[in-house]
Amino acid sequence: MASLAQLKTTMLVTILLTLVIFVGFIGAVSLLYSAAAGLDLSPLATLLGSFVLALMFLGLQFVISPSIVAWSTHLQYLQPGQYPWLENTVKELAGASGVAAPRLAIVPNPTPNAFVFGNSSSKMTLAVHEGLLRQLNEDEIRGVLGHELGHVKHRDSIVMTVLSAIPLLAFMIARSTMYMGMGTGSRDRDRSAGYLALAGIVAMVVYFVAQLLVLRLSRLREHFADVYSGYLTGSPRSLESALTKITYGLSLRPEDTHGVRALYISDPALARSEMQGIIDRRAQYDLDHDGVLDERELQLAMEKEARSTWSGLNEAFSTHPPTYKRILLLRQIEGEIGHGTDESTIYKRI
Repeated sequence: MASLAQLKTTMLVTILLTLVIFVGFIGAVSLLYSAAAGLDLSPLATLLGSFVLALMFLGLQFVISPSIVAWSTHLQYLQPGQYPWLENTVKELAGASGVAAPRLAIVPNPTPNAFVFGNSSSKMTLAVHEGLLRQLNEDEIRGVLGHELGHVKHRDSIVMTVLSAIPLLAFMIARSTMYMGMGTGSRDRDRSAGYLALAGIVAMVVYFVAQLLVLRLSRLREHFADVYSGYLTGSPRSLESALTKITYGLSLRPEDTHGVRALYISDPALARSEMQGIIDRRAQYDLDHDGVLDERELQLAMEKEARSTWSGLNEAFSTHPPTYKRILLLRQIEGEIGHGTDESTIYKRI
């Protein structure tokens, strides 16, 4: 990606491609359902009906998703003056970003994490875990806040809220088709079961393709939010340190990953996997065999992991890029920021 404009282009292309696949998928499944039921519907009527159904589902997802996130995370909205430093820092960074300051909330969770959500760029919520405020210093928290405001700046939460509904609906249709197939009547069982089986296959293929598109965009937005934080705060090193602490802190708590983990600055499941991988290969990376990975050894380990084919395959199914790739990117742009490089040039690193 060469610029913020290209990020927007990538988002637009991904959205349009996903919506085209989605509407076509609904149309195909509707025709197969009609055939299974012995109904005679015109392709045009089916397509129009599918388009209306798609818009209704996406609209519902768009409207109710903020309430679902707030309810499921048990967040507590802050009152003015409750966390003065946090409030003032967010206002300062939001002003520098040219975006409306989001509403602040605290999540009573001991793990270090943060996320932003909402369906309007002027009515966003930025939530931080209690564990983040306890385990990170002020510079590191600024880096995290800059990252989350990058999501606000890029309207990532709005885009991802809509797109994430598409693979979900495809999966739901695939599952329901399986049950319908099992309940088909005996007279036309073979024909109906065949149509329903084909509809289920189409639904699963669309689910897989749409999920890969959504995950790719999710990883891309995390990289851009990281870069934006470095640009906004002038200190990529602060976010680098924060990501290290967050990944380590998340790996220490073997609790179930939350349903909204795609919104987090770091995915708890990925953090545990990354830390376990380093532990398993510690002897390989410990070049001086002193039992400790120093900064140079960790740097070489991250570079090797970044070139790993297996890691690349695993990344395709992740909501977030691996932490080591994020850290390497932040280190690359640190020197450029120090030389007065502007925002558009920094984005070239992605």
